[in-house]
Amino acid sequence: MSTHRRNVVENDEFGAFARRIVRAYARRVAAGDIEALADMVALSEDLDTAIGEAVTGLRSHRRRYSWEEIASRLGISRQAAHKRWGGDRHDGTDQ
Repeated sequence: MSTHRRNVVENDEFGAFARRIVRAYARRVAAGDIEALADMVALSEDLDTAIGEAVTGLRSHRRRYSWEEIASRLGISRQAAHKRWGGDRHDGTDQ
């Protein structure tokens, strides 16, 4: 069980808003806006980058979230989280 408290309660609403925007964008593309398809792929790449930045921030946060804490929120193993966002760097924080 995590000892970290979640301080920012707006994130749930903000995340739901972002998901609604992405779904609306997908419906627009599906309705025939083929030119925007490449933009959706770029958006996906931007989101992957943003997730990496979020994980890096959580790992460097003054409370330093563990790979186990991050992985449990994502429903994946600690090893899978580290493999995806830990990179090839070794800073002694594999735990």
